[in-house]
Amino acid sequence: MNRLEGKVAIVTGGGTGIGEAVAKRFAKEGAAVVVAGFVEDPVHEVVEEISQTGGRAVAFTGDLSVQETAEACVRLAVQQYGKLDILINNAGTFPATATIDKYPVDAFQYMVKNNIYSCFMMTRAAVPELQKTHGNIVSAGSEAGWMGIAENTPYGGTKAFIHAFMKGVSTEQAKEGVRANCVCPGPIDTAWTHKETGPMSAKMEKGVVDGPPMGRRGTPEEVANVYLFLASDEASYVTGALYFVDGGVTNSKGPHGAEVPGSLKKEPKGELKLEHAMDGHAEIRKQDQWQHLG
Repeated sequence: MNRLEGKVAIVTGGGTGIGEAVAKRFAKEGAAVVVAGFVEDPVHEVVEEISQTGGRAVAFTGDLSVQETAEACVRLAVQQYGKLDILINNAGTFPATATIDKYPVDAFQYMVKNNIYSCFMMTRAAVPELQKTHGNIVSAGSEAGWMGIAENTPYGGTKAFIHAFMKGVSTEQAKEGVRANCVCPGPIDTAWTHKETGPMSAKMEKGVVDGPPMGRRGTPEEVANVYLFLASDEASYVTGALYFVDGGVTNSKGPHGAEVPGSLKKEPKGELKLEHAMDGHAEIRKQDQWQHLG
């Protein structure tokens, strides 16, 4: 408890899934949190839930891939809480799966906008404030950015950019006392990894469970635990790192998870009240909003 006491954090994509878990865990550990997301995302509900448990949080809504919006998000954190210590670039989308010859162009554009542009714009806007506090950035990478996954190539490409981007930022900003790292989730129990709520087929969903040697999906809380470590002062000598939270899937070949007994496949029960973990959107929204990318 209180590992982030006195810290101020922005969590993008904070209304659902992993972002929701990160925002709630950070608040529980003493941080004041700006919970950022699209207007359609339940960021206000997450803020209310944090407030009800005695935490400090404020909502910000808008398209963070737009420079002016990203800058406004950072300004809100500083105006509301006086500074910025931590930026969590969690916002992203996963709208489609298909082989590259059939992959929808609009889905690719949407991912570039929400996965790459939002990370770049938020990092660019936050760095001047993080230099003042010797703060840090933790961005959402992915197993898909490390290994080749069939029908997931464009998504993996956007995440590989984030891996390289954080490594570059970590080198460039070290002299300013700013750290930068990535958390790289594998298959996590959110809307994205269920065929009913995400873009995955039944075959892909089965692979999500059988692929990891641990034989199950991870939970948003398990990912949030790693974000917490990297964002805290405990990770003061960690920068430019990729932390995989994937049940071992990037280290294995084959459906090893199918061999795991049922008693070990059960996901751990979490402490956080994650009302919105399964509400994350996977569809393309506001298709006209990426026109500013050119």
